[in-house]
Amino acid sequence: MEKKTVRGTGVVGGYAYAPAAWTRPAHLPPASTALIAEDDRPAEVERFKAAAETVAARFTERASAATGVATEVLGATAALARDRGWIRAASKLINGGESAEQATVKAIAQFVAQFEKVGGLMAERTTDLKDIRDRVVAELMGLPEPGVPQPTSPVVLCALDLAPADTAGLDPAMIKALVTKFGGPTSHTAIIARQLGIPCIVAASDLESVVEGVPILVDGTTGIITVEPDPAEADDLVKKDEELRAEIRAWSGPAALADGTPVQLLANVQDGAAARKASGSQAEGVGLFRTELCFLTAQTEPSVNEQARIYGEVFGAFPGKKVVVRTLDAGSDKPVPFANHEDEENPALGVRGIRLGWTNKGLIDRQLDAIAQAAEDNGVKDAWVMAPMVATVDEAFEFAAKCRERDLTPGIMVEVPAVAIMPHAFLKEVDFFSIGTNDLTQYTMAADRMSSNLATLTDPWQPAVLRLIQNTAAAGQEMGKPVGVCGEAAADPLLACILIGLGITSLSMATNAIPAVGVQLSKVTLEQCTEVADKVVASRNARDAKELAAELLG
Repeated sequence: MEKKTVRGTGVVGGYAYAPAAWTRPAHLPPASTALIAEDDRPAEVERFKAAAETVAARFTERASAATGVATEVLGATAALARDRGWIRAASKLINGGESAEQATVKAIAQFVAQFEKVGGLMAERTTDLKDIRDRVVAELMGLPEPGVPQPTSPVVLCALDLAPADTAGLDPAMIKALVTKFGGPTSHTAIIARQLGIPCIVAASDLESVVEGVPILVDGTTGIITVEPDPAEADDLVKKDEELRAEIRAWSGPAALADGTPVQLLANVQDGAAARKASGSQAEGVGLFRTELCFLTAQTEPSVNEQARIYGEVFGAFPGKKVVVRTLDAGSDKPVPFANHEDEENPALGVRGIRLGWTNKGLIDRQLDAIAQAAEDNGVKDAWVMAPMVATVDEAFEFAAKCRERDLTPGIMVEVPAVAIMPHAFLKEVDFFSIGTNDLTQYTMAADRMSSNLATLTDPWQPAVLRLIQNTAAAGQEMGKPVGVCGEAAADPLLACILIGLGITSLSMATNAIPAVGVQLSKVTLEQCTEVADKVVASRNARDAKELAAELLG
């Protein structure tokens, strides 16, 4: 008899087999049209503020007990729970006669609507807002917090979506995999699942057909959930997966294919602390230094000297090794306070990245001055610098000229399809490419990468995206210039093999993803990667491409 399966988008590979366990539902506030008496409203405001602070304090406490990305995620959610904007909005509603519960719901609804309109990372945070709403309402009603159950035996956690508080405190000994109906490849659920080292599937539209307690097999690579599989077959797959994980834990690098071909694996970092952590890993350098993440809270532009000090920490963590610095990729989902961001209807297609130079005279020049100073201060003879969101050859020419004036090695991000369509023209101007697969995918497929409804379109396995990568890498090979990948795609061990087969020369990813990619690459030859890549790009869709690669590369 054919087994029942549910399909989603696999974002963290591996197998898990355990009973399904659903998150606890949120509590609805009591429906009431009666207004709070005017004399009682000040006390009601205080009752609301106390509940909101209790919820925020729990996030802060969990943040202090967590590690890595989980600490950052929970800390950000605690700050959001204390945000004066929504607290003020709810208090105003209470002073108008609403109960604390109803005011919480209505105030959060206002901000959810605003965030959804902005789109990008702000739209992604609506899950956090709704989670805060549900926890505050539960506190006001004297009920247990909604969210993740506390299992006493291993389970696969199923949910419509997961908020930071749900994922950040998970015990991988009990939660063997994460599966959600919503969410996308770059959601925090995927990021934390990767940190925990457990399989993860998002955008599984039929997930609600899986009932509580039924045993399921999760394949985080292909995105397939098998309901009530053959126990012996499932156990065998999980056992082999555990053996692979042990191999990953023991891997020490450097990366090379089975035929001895070396592969450069680099780390994505956002500051000196992350760079120092990466320097203790198998990373051979930094393939993406996200400079804008250093300044997300800076109200005024740091001086050249201050910027140089910050950049110097990253150069200093990898003396004598490759460090690729990306100039400010601010705008859209990463607004930087000191940059002049216009109020745009569609910021993802607006003034962001290198285009900030249009509205912020001298901003990029001063950053390049700081990078050059940091390189000189740290004895870096070959500092690689790349610009994001380049769309025209003129932009590439002008940026390269500014870099060469400062003895910096110029490159550009390949995010806009225009570059991938005519790569030779751009490579005449710069010395290297780095493909940002997250943005290249969303622009190629005309799909917001933060939209869970479009997760199947924003999958980097889309054949159209792979063809653009192939076209770009081929130009690099013909012109003798390196073409790397620094998007989330590089952290997918199976896709990493395909990228090498397409002609990519380096892969940059989150530090903790490097060993899994290194182990997978060690099992294949360059000939295999090339042959399979040629077949995969001819696939009909992303699902077929991924399943074909899994079949041919094991």
